[in-house]
Amino acid sequence: MASPGSAPTQSRPGTEVGRYTFLEDVALADCAIELEGRDLDDLFETAAAALAALMVEPTTVSQTVERTLTVTAPELDLLLYDWLSELIYRKDRDREVFTRVQARVTGEGPFQVQAEARGGAIDPARTLLGADPKAVTFHQFAVTRVNGGWRARVVIDV
Repeated sequence: MASPGSAPTQSRPGTEVGRYTFLEDVALADCAIELEGRDLDDLFETAAAALAALMVEPTTVSQTVERTLTVTAPELDLLLYDWLSELIYRKDRDREVFTRVQARVTGEGPFQVQAEARGGAIDPARTLLGADPKAVTFHQFAVTRVNGGWRARVVIDV
């Protein structure tokens, strides 16, 4: 994670949009992340990439697991909340982290995200661990449409 006083911006390899920034000084014992995506699919993919980068050094995760994940929620912001919660749950239950995600968001209420997720099991001998997220919080949680794209702010309890 970032050193005190810095707020690094990350872009997913091979994309021009889809950035995330770890925000400092938002909440104690939490990690705030600002996400940007060119569309909803990109926003959800970027959210998954940011969460993976919070949990592990993505390059140290073997790409041995592929899963199709589907999450449904009545509102768009709740869909992002439930999506990130599902990824944390999978880390806790199966010890799997997904570092590459291809997502498709559909619906106008209810909303659904269906994703092809690739990653692997946390291997103590290989995987460089970061923070251990416990849950997504509603503190400062927001999903907004901006300039033809999407922005979100999420706070993760670590």
